[in-house]
Amino acid sequence: MSRRPCVGLTLDREPPGGFARSPWYALRCNYAEAVAAAGGVPLLLPHHPELAAEMLDRLDAVIVTGGAFDVDPALYGAERAAETRAIKPERTAFELALLRAALGRELPLLGICGGAQLLAVALGGGLIQHLPGHEGIPAERAAHPVRIAPATRLAAIVGADDIMVNSTHHQAIGAVPPGLVVNARAADGVVEGVEMPGRVFRLGVQWHPEYRIGTADQALLAALVEAARR
Repeated sequence: MSRRPCVGLTLDREPPGGFARSPWYALRCNYAEAVAAAGGVPLLLPHHPELAAEMLDRLDAVIVTGGAFDVDPALYGAERAAETRAIKPERTAFELALLRAALGRELPLLGICGGAQLLAVALGGGLIQHLPGHEGIPAERAAHPVRIAPATRLAAIVGADDIMVNSTHHQAIGAVPPGLVVNARAADGVVEGVEMPGRVFRLGVQWHPEYRIGTADQALLAALVEAARR
């Protein structure tokens, strides 16, 4: 592929107020900037579940982004905890449709924070609804180390046993579904990364590599774009 690959990025959805008097989409600039810096063309994806497959026809890779909201616990058979934040049904419905369509074809996929969690839910897994102490440090700063599992795609990408990552989440993958392999954990045992073994790049991380706080983040985004070239 001689052209730069097109990488779809899912958007957040906000209610009327603030920026506009009608519902509006939003995404931090650093997502698109990170994809462009890694050699891809970032394309933003509005919430139309019925068009998910046609969107994928035009893309070479997908990133399911994070956001300040939670996946509806009903989607993984759990009762809503007191600490569960607002949910965004329209966004989640679209991202689930996109994920499920992407899993049916050989398309590189990266889930970031909530995107990694939703990947687990889409495959039948569950979430821990609240993790005290995993927020509060600015995302542009390293917060804690994670241990990378050997002989995983992530280990080959980052080339290290341990890396430093940021931490802005309050949920995490709990029940790991069949088909996903844990490729990174924090010192307290929290799942920090997952991947689907096989030829296709399908990976999720709990942290936010779009902030590019270290070489591992840049390597991860570059690996996604490289996979999209094939």
